[in-house]
Amino acid sequence: MRITPNDLAAKKAAGEKIAMITVYDYPSARIAERAGAPVLLVGDSLGMVVLGHETTIPVTLDDMIRHAAAVVRGRTSSLVVCDLPFLTYASETDAVVAARRVMQETGAEAVKLEGGAAIVPIVKRLVELGVPVMGHLGFTPQSQHTLGVKVQAKDDAGAQRLIEDALALEAAGAFSVVLELVPSALATAVSQRLRIPTIGIGAGLGCDGQVQVWHDLLGLFDGKAPKHARRYAEIGTAIEAAVAAYVADVAASKNGCQKAPLAPDLKPVQV
Repeated sequence: MRITPNDLAAKKAAGEKIAMITVYDYPSARIAERAGAPVLLVGDSLGMVVLGHETTIPVTLDDMIRHAAAVVRGRTSSLVVCDLPFLTYASETDAVVAARRVMQETGAEAVKLEGGAAIVPIVKRLVELGVPVMGHLGFTPQSQHTLGVKVQAKDDAGAQRLIEDALALEAAGAFSVVLELVPSALATAVSQRLRIPTIGIGAGLGCDGQVQVWHDLLGLFDGKAPKHARRYAEIGTAIEAAVAAYVADVAASKNGCQKAPLAPDLKPVQV
């Protein structure tokens, strides 16, 4: 049975934590779902971890659609949420067009938008048209040139704005809100005030769930993981070692790089 936004609300009501993983392709979606992740986010963070950009800004709607469609093909029951990329929801008209393309061309069940009061009318309009919307507050990567990559809402005024934005998104019909890089006490307070689930990333354990990027939790990048991300494996190192062993076998003309020799009835082609 397919997981729905209503199921996430039921998890919050029952005190069950929600694990969301950001994935970008078919095999990752299959693995994440088999591992029990109820929500798969196709994030515009693919700009950095898949496409090699420095920020999410260059990611296009076509990029998101291509990757979200692959994720949808890889799942059977998980809820798939797709980010709307930079300035594709600058107006209600833009947002409707972008959400229509995502849902019709990928099969994803929901979209995620960054921002507070400024996007509340857009969220309301999408929900009125039958589009499930997840919000995103605190550090919003599409605005990083303005905000800087740092903890947000650390003062009283900022904390009050974030609370008001979260309540406004809920009132507009959002089914969940991501809280990124906000003080844990604030994230806990917001989670307690909202009826809808909060999903934290760098916001402490008081949220109703957590989200991490596939590449961060598996160690697919060199260097240190973000402070808020725990590495559960060093898959990148293992992959590099395996590929290096293959390259060495090829260079040494070893048969180890082949699973099995040619069948006896096959003869070399004469050239």
